[in-house]
Amino acid sequence: MTKDTKSGFSDAERAAMQQPAEELKSMKGVKGVAKRQREFQACLDAIAELAGSDRQVAERFHVIVSEEAPDLEPKTWYGFPSYASDGEVVLFVQPAAKFGTRYATVNFSEKANVDDGEWWPISYAVLEVTDAVEQQLRALVRKAVAS
Repeated sequence: MTKDTKSGFSDAERAAMQQPAEELKSMKGVKGVAKRQREFQACLDAIAELAGSDRQVAERFHVIVSEEAPDLEPKTWYGFPSYASDGEVVLFVQPAAKFGTRYATVNFSEKANVDDGEWWPISYAVLEVTDAVEQQLRALVRKAVAS
């Protein structure tokens, strides 16, 4: 990933910074159920655009969130498949291809209830979703939305 010496950001980083503005623009004037449906479709489209292990991780995570935290609303956030409560992102998948990293990550925002003592992980590298990984992700998603 080459950096532009003038701005200090790579092309991928600049594109990621523009993504939220594009997401907001696409929702301009859309409210209520129509907005939730459009955001849901944007999440599915973001997943469908992925390839390889990124897609496998995002697809399985979508199913896990749908089953374990059905009140979270699918949407995109910086182009990532994301899941929100009251408009605030709680969980998201960052595909490896987005920034040319070795692995996709499943991430928990500060809105997620994953606090555990003085420090706790909020990002997990996921190479593939095996049965064991799926069970761990399910437990984390349940914890993230527990009251």
